[in-house]
Amino acid sequence: MNKVIKTMVMGVAASGMLLASSAMAADQKIAVVNFQEIMGKIPQTAALMQSLEAEFKDEKSIITQLEKDIKYYQEKLKRDGSLMSVKEKEELDTKIKSLFQEYQVKGKALQQKATQRQNQETNKIIALVRQAVDNIAAKQDYDLVLSQQAVVYSKPGASITDLVVEHVSKLK
Repeated sequence: MNKVIKTMVMGVAASGMLLASSAMAADQKIAVVNFQEIMGKIPQTAALMQSLEAEFKDEKSIITQLEKDIKYYQEKLKRDGSLMSVKEKEELDTKIKSLFQEYQVKGKALQQKATQRQNQETNKIIALVRQAVDNIAAKQDYDLVLSQQAVVYSKPGASITDLVVEHVSKLK
């Protein structure tokens, strides 16, 4: 008999805790924000891409020229190879290999440098976005702000993405 009463008391207590926790969750004000959408809409992202393009323009043009040179010499070897001596073919082949190695080294260096700079600048923009999210959450008294990617479903009114875009767009 005691076992039955204990089981009933435990069941009632567990039900009470579930109801209390769901009531507490209902009182929380929750917002959702889509960071990818924000990054695509704010003017800082476009300005970042333009500044990086300008910053690495000279290095890209060197790599593009190397690419053109390699293609030119490959076509020359293909076109005039039958008329060339063995020594001329070997020299041209060596030149192509040398240019290709230089192309790979400079291309890889540029890729690493550009990625590093892009990450640095993107982190600055992300800091602005986080600051805007914090400000909006504080002003509108949100208890919790979740990333859209982490949420299966949310009502359209729960999204503060447009507010964040508007707020960040006004910043430098």
